[in-house]
Amino acid sequence: MNKKIKAVVFDLDGTLVDSKLDFSELRRRLGWPEQTLILEHLATLDCALKKQQAEQIIIDFELEGARNASWMPNADLLLQQLNRQNIPMAILTRNMRQATELCVQALNIPIKLVLTRDDAPAKPQPEGLWLIAEQLGVTPDQILYVGDYLFDIQTARNAGAYCCLYRYGDNHIYAELADVVVDDLLELADWLTA
Repeated sequence: MNKKIKAVVFDLDGTLVDSKLDFSELRRRLGWPEQTLILEHLATLDCALKKQQAEQIIIDFELEGARNASWMPNADLLLQQLNRQNIPMAILTRNMRQATELCVQALNIPIKLVLTRDDAPAKPQPEGLWLIAEQLGVTPDQILYVGDYLFDIQTARNAGAYCCLYRYGDNHIYAELADVVVDDLLELADWLTA
């Protein structure tokens, strides 16, 4: 499978960067139940004022996370290695563009192609990966999408791409759903060149 991969696409939060985003805290600020899917629930709000208030809380929360972001362990080293190997890369995130750009610039993330929920329907919808494939000149089945959450795996599956789970904490519950599982991002560079 690794020989088929022509491009690597990354999730942002929890994969390349730690924005210290506590979604339980966001749900508390919004007054929403614990298991609520935030963007999906936001889309169902029919009261314009409530929707606008919720959007502002989410925006403030994401910008706060972007300002506090730091690299995940070895993420910067992985990107340097993939750049040296001339492997095309992109980022696909559920974050908004403003927060994503703030984070990418602050950490000087060396990836030019970045799609957010402002550019394509939010994950797990596949359109973002399809757009990236088109812009990189590869087919979806030549992409490895690397993430840390169920939405990342679902996005890859929905798009016809391969998926890699960056496993840590309690996200091990998704490991059996992924094509590749790494516990250290540097394992990915070795896997791609094996």
